[in-house]
Amino acid sequence: MPTPYPPIQEMQLGDYNDLEVARETSIGLYLTSDDGDLLLPGKYVAPGTRVGDVLRVFVYRDSEDRLIATTQRPLAVVNSFAGLSVRDQGPAGAFLDWGLEKDLLLPFPNQRRPVRVGERVLVYVYLDDTTDRLVATTKWAGFLSDEPFQGRSGEEVQLLIADETDLGYNVIVNGTHRGLLYANEVFRPLRPGDALPGFLRQVRPQDGKLDVTLRRPGYAEAQAATDVLLSALRDNQGRLPLGDKSLSDDVYRRLGMSKKVFKQALGALFRRGLVELAPEETRLR
Repeated sequence: MPTPYPPIQEMQLGDYNDLEVARETSIGLYLTSDDGDLLLPGKYVAPGTRVGDVLRVFVYRDSEDRLIATTQRPLAVVNSFAGLSVRDQGPAGAFLDWGLEKDLLLPFPNQRRPVRVGERVLVYVYLDDTTDRLVATTKWAGFLSDEPFQGRSGEEVQLLIADETDLGYNVIVNGTHRGLLYANEVFRPLRPGDALPGFLRQVRPQDGKLDVTLRRPGYAEAQAATDVLLSALRDNQGRLPLGDKSLSDDVYRRLGMSKKVFKQALGALFRRGLVELAPEETRLR
């Protein structure tokens, strides 16, 4: 009985696909998918690639609206959030740099406010049903979950910076829910699309919205800061050019903690007799 051919993989537009090389031509390789063969241009073909090999490629539409494959890695895939820079403006909207030769369109109707060239914005990337094209939108809040957040105060979460407000920063928590990071929690510049760890401060009982912090709450935060400071001292031959009179920015740049938390950790080590203090220096005993 003849062995059946394996089923052709359903191709995912705007995402990574594992596709088999069907044939080789002068302009590149054609890969087999359920939507027909698509081109992987020669400049993306690794030496030694042969017919029958399975390649992991990203699939999108080129400037002539044809499906095409690339081994380049975009900064965002379909159904995801990302911070992207505005490269240009056109009659249909703005064009975003997402790491591929063809820029990503941010249509005018998808902009919460007009964007400027050079500006970095948080967007959600999706497949437009009408045009079958990948597009971006800055109206990202509509793609978040309406379900209650399953988490407890003090729990570690992943934060994605969305935009700055009068109170601080809107953030996306664990890729699913909106949260607020207050300005007094932040000790370094943040940009839309920056990803960083944080902690859940509270789920507001009145509206279910999330308040988050960059600092580990309570005793655990103080203990973690003490460990970080002690480790930094040991890694720098027992000396750090930081002390009680150091600038907050210098403390955060070196240790990733606020001046207040640094002083608490410093006091804890001093009380244990582990360090000697100077206004702008700390040494291990």
